Amino acid sequence: MKKNILFIIFAVLIVFVAGCGNGGLKDAKNYPIEDFSFTNHEGEAFGKKDLKGKVWVADFVFTNCADVCPPMTANMAKLQDMIKEEGLEDVEIVSFSVDPSVDSPEILTEYGKKFNIDFANWSFLTGYTQEEIEKFALENFKTLVKKPETGDQVIHGTDFYLVDQDGNMRKYYTGLKEVPFEQIIEDIKALQ
Repeated sequence: MKKNILFIIFAVLIVFVAGCGNGGLKDAKNYPIEDFSFTNHEGEAFGKKDLKGKVWVADFVFTNCADVCPPMTANMAKLQDMIKEEGLEDVEIVSFSVDPSVDSPEILTEYGKKFNIDFANWSFLTGYTQEEIEKFALENFKTLVKKPETGDQVIHGTDFYLVDQDGNMRKYYTGLKEVPFEQIIEDIKALQ
């Protein structure tokens, strides 16, 4: 009887410690995001150091996108509203442009205004080459970004990425259809 109780206590502790290791997130990843400094929609330097100590949600979009980016950005705007409604502080949103030769800071600002976003905690980034963003997305977020030789559309993923206060990508979710908004909010809370 005593051995059974000790075994149960030990098993519960193992589960608890394992849960702590992933920040309480189910199916958590732990991909470190390399240091970066790009240009935000205001034309100012913005990078990983500006996000230190904050949970952030990232995606990859571009302003000339003919299909997936407008609904993704609308979904991220809805998530931003939910973050505010929940009173979650120190949560940032970062949208990396996958078409930096077109997406200047001014164009990114106009794009954000179309969705009535709050720029207080949402930064659109550019200021790198096409090759740099393709490499950055693949190495840090494990996602494909590719601009074909012809045409003006860029191939890219449609996920939202949750990054912890230490700059580690912890989880990703669909950002296009059936976005798990409630789960993202719960996971943000678990990291805070």
